Amino acid sequence: MTSLPADDAACGWYRTSRSRQPRPGHAGETKTRWAVVGAGFTGLAAARQLALNFPNDEIVLVEAQEVGFGTSGRNAGFAIDLPHDIGADDYIGDVATARMALKLNRTGQSILRSIVEENGIECHLRASGKYQAAIEDRGVAVLDAYRRGLDKLGEEATIIDGKDLPDHIGTSFYRKALYTPGTLLLQPSALVKGLADTLPPNVTLYENTPVTDVEYGDKTILGHRQGRIVADKLILANNAFGMRFGFLQGRMLPIFLYASLTRPLTGEEQARLGGKSFWGVIPADTFGTTVRRTHDNRILIRNSFSFNPDGRPRQQYLDRFIKNHRISFERRFPMLDEIDFEYTWSGSLAMSRNHEGFFGQLAPNVYGALCCNGLGITRGTVTGTLLADWLDGRRNDLIDMLLASPGPNRNPPEPFLSIGVNANLLWGQYRAGLES
Repeated sequence: MTSLPADDAACGWYRTSRSRQPRPGHAGETKTRWAVVGAGFTGLAAARQLALNFPNDEIVLVEAQEVGFGTSGRNAGFAIDLPHDIGADDYIGDVATARMALKLNRTGQSILRSIVEENGIECHLRASGKYQAAIEDRGVAVLDAYRRGLDKLGEEATIIDGKDLPDHIGTSFYRKALYTPGTLLLQPSALVKGLADTLPPNVTLYENTPVTDVEYGDKTILGHRQGRIVADKLILANNAFGMRFGFLQGRMLPIFLYASLTRPLTGEEQARLGGKSFWGVIPADTFGTTVRRTHDNRILIRNSFSFNPDGRPRQQYLDRFIKNHRISFERRFPMLDEIDFEYTWSGSLAMSRNHEGFFGQLAPNVYGALCCNGLGITRGTVTGTLLADWLDGRRNDLIDMLLASPGPNRNPPEPFLSIGVNANLLWGQYRAGLES
């Protein structure tokens, strides 16, 4: 492996969630029927469902870092149900396809809620819905078009004028918002930790065990610094790092987003802000700013993008983008301009140019659910679960849809890829204007 996960240390979600004792790393040699690489949403779901489907088998789950510290614990905490086809005039596109995407996302939500409730996982999960908000003319046009698309689907959506938004989210910054009730908001690192600590007894989790080499054949041999794992069947659930294992090379894009989290607001500051005590806003413009007010009365700001082909963060981007966070925060919350950020971090997305993921067989005895395209919480959960069901011989309409996907399409070669992606990111952020 020429590149291993190495996320930056100051992830606010990880630092403010409950501490836990990481499971020991792997040492020596272990033989197993099933090995799963990646203990994020996809890998945790796959391992859990494999354990239920094959109760007499031991499942080995390998995580390069500590659970809750990596990518799955670094997103904005939106478990979104609605489809959003940015290439369609109404952001819905083909209605039949949109309904299947909606069913897939809501199945992921249902799986998560069931696990959280059954195991008493404290991750501040609430069915709060989301606000999609706009300030620029382009953003307002997006909201109007998306509302028309949701009407075609028969999905509930409410337009809220800017003058009424302070009663919802405190700030009068936005001109208009589209509220949809189906999104779940949660603390992502707390959820990942809880999912890991409630795995079935026939799952063995090894943390801080980065795989450094792999050998394919009748059995897959995963090598690392302290030993090796010999598996009859391998499942890759490590998104863009799947390319480092030799699959989908040149088909996924490791895109990094950046977030900052304030200290908790005092009672007086909360009164100054006003609005509801718990909410989430996503931007109408793809390159705009995501904002949340959390269960512990912090404000999250998430924006700014970079393309890091090796899948690893860069300190210079963190240093640069915290200034963007400060500007975005002060635009939205001038009444709180003295509030400092306590944490700033990066987190990666596995994207494809055609917005398709991979689901199915990668090679003999090697399978994967990869490339969630920014929907890791719901899509990772449902695809990991369904992959385990498919390996148990089950079929349904969702599995058939996933298997029929063409998968991520091929990217242009370097250096054209980096030039093109970086130019697109810079142009998109510039065009976002005040939405950023």
